[in-house]
Amino acid sequence: MPLTLTLTEGVLPVGSEKIAVARITDAMLKWHGLTNNKVMTPNITATVHVLPKNSTFSGGKEFSGAWIEWKVPSFAFNDREIQIGFGKDATDIIHELSNYHQPKENIYINVVHAVDGVWNFNGTVMSNEQIAEAIS
Repeated sequence: MPLTLTLTEGVLPVGSEKIAVARITDAMLKWHGLTNNKVMTPNITATVHVLPKNSTFSGGKEFSGAWIEWKVPSFAFNDREIQIGFGKDATDIIHELSNYHQPKENIYINVVHAVDGVWNFNGTVMSNEQIAEAIS
């Protein structure tokens, strides 16, 4: 389950990106009832992209933002309680790590559901059904 964390330079103090990734990962696992799951946990990967201040925009104008994007199977984030709970936790994580400087309204979250059957878990291509079996 790839997580992409994209930040405008200066949103988080340098070095706290690792903390953000760890805490956002933990929040995703928590809201899906998968904390410490031996199959799912190591299959959550992440990349961090820190972009120069002159390359992030809102309404065509430069601004500082934070974007949290997941690519997940269709069964993930499919419950409204999970969506709301994770969204609040992830927003609070970035806001807190920014020393409360990053406005919550400039922290964005989106989830992309991937095509079933193309997940590579532990070197094996799996379907949603196979993933569900493996993590249960």
